[in-house]
Amino acid sequence: MSGWIAARPVRVALAASEDRRWWLNDVECPAVEGSTDLDLNFSPSTNTLPIRRLSLEVGAQRTVRAAWLRFPSLELEPLEQTYGRLAEDRYRYESGGGRFTAELRVDRSGFVREYPGIWVAE
Repeated sequence: MSGWIAARPVRVALAASEDRRWWLNDVECPAVEGSTDLDLNFSPSTNTLPIRRLSLEVGAQRTVRAAWLRFPSLELEPLEQTYGRLAEDRYRYESGGGRFTAELRVDRSGFVREYPGIWVAE
């Protein structure tokens, strides 16, 4: 992916191996080794990955570790995330040890339709 942040050109190339090693712009990132998912700080669409993979029953919750691409710094760092299924179409998302929480509304395929204050799919 390439583009600009204001007038600054940027390039981001992410890669992960089957043994969960990660690279950002061809530089290995051992801090996120073992992470299963990618979280793009600028898009809640990546919350769909663990929601679908975990396939939680209503009332269940799980904690996962994601490789989090922060924006606008474009640094890759580990982020513990907890997903709790509140209803067929709602999840409680928590990160930073509970410092951040949000209630996500999803469709039947697990795609995030609403992320309060950040995203509403049309």
